[in-house]
Amino acid sequence: MKKLLLLSLILALSCTAIAQNSPFIRKVYDFRPAPGQFVNSSPKAFAGITKDSLLNLVAEELSSYNPIDDEIEIDYGVVSLGSFGGYVIFGFDHPVVNVKGEYDFQIFGNAIQGDETTSAGGSSEPGIVMVSRDVNGNGIPDDPWYELAGSEYNNPRVQKHFTITYYKPDENKPKVPVPPFITDAEYIRWTCNSVDSLQEGYVRKNSFHNQSYWPLWEEGETMTFEATKLPCNAVDESGNGSYWVQHFFSWGYVDNRPDWHYGYKPTAYNENMNMGFKIDWAVDEDGNHVDLKKVDFIKVYNAELQDCGWLGETSTEIRGGLDLHPDAVAEPEPGDVNGDDNVTSADVTALYNLLLNNDDSAIVNGDQDGDGSITAGDVTAVYNILLGS
Repeated sequence: MKKLLLLSLILALSCTAIAQNSPFIRKVYDFRPAPGQFVNSSPKAFAGITKDSLLNLVAEELSSYNPIDDEIEIDYGVVSLGSFGGYVIFGFDHPVVNVKGEYDFQIFGNAIQGDETTSAGGSSEPGIVMVSRDVNGNGIPDDPWYELAGSEYNNPRVQKHFTITYYKPDENKPKVPVPPFITDAEYIRWTCNSVDSLQEGYVRKNSFHNQSYWPLWEEGETMTFEATKLPCNAVDESGNGSYWVQHFFSWGYVDNRPDWHYGYKPTAYNENMNMGFKIDWAVDEDGNHVDLKKVDFIKVYNAELQDCGWLGETSTEIRGGLDLHPDAVAEPEPGDVNGDDNVTSADVTALYNLLLNNDDSAIVNGDQDGDGSITAGDVTAVYNILLGS
């Protein structure tokens, strides 16, 4: 009996030691919002805050949102990216695997549907998603980025390489109020390289948010962003500035449509929810499809530059994220013999050891030339990959 109890205890401990991948965001690598009315309040920041402390605040917000358990009642916060260009970079405790034909991950915003007369929109503040692989294996997002091409990717009104510079305001300068809600119409000046609209303007300050709109941790006098700008989606339906509708794009953007999640399914009233994002949408700088088996880093940035009167600037907000299949296993990358997610000389060494010593302990994906066996031809195949040939 004692042996049986001991065996049961060992099995129980073994089971608890097996770590499962978390479906939720677990790491924030960078956060740089552009100026905006929710900056320094979502999340709440203070003068002198360190970058590490700031990233921890953002990580707490993004990791706390649990759309799976409807029994949990928490006052979830949001992370605001400010005006055009503001961004956040985050990841999970594992790579997100590309499961062909399925949505791979979800990023939750706070977009809302208007009433039935404005079913094409409501509050839509679309952000573009980019993904990256940790190619060099250093654990930081310094590798090539690829855009997930949404519905507007080929829209001729999209401007790629849109560059904007914001100028730090003098908080004590004379205000330029515009009743009833604008307390300073010339608060934070910006200039840009727009080809179809104004090339300068202001992030205006309103009476609903009195804190500084300039990120308190930014040390410079200017902030510059370069990214892709989506067509403006806001329309003053009232004609007098009292009722703005931000129209939905079809798919492929954060905070663009109400999000599908467990327990909140599409209805006849709102059948076109944001169902998530597919890694298969990835394209390179020239618009060519990129076959990524998995991604390690995700970036979201605000892709709109527009002012909606008393509502203020359009600013993408994020509540959290979800890997839709956290325990999926990706196919090995070509050349990755030892399964460490990188193609290096170690993969060649693993093949040599097998061929010379018959030791296959480091071999995960040895048949690189596809002939059904592991031979010197596989060593040559890995060398070709390393040399880029």
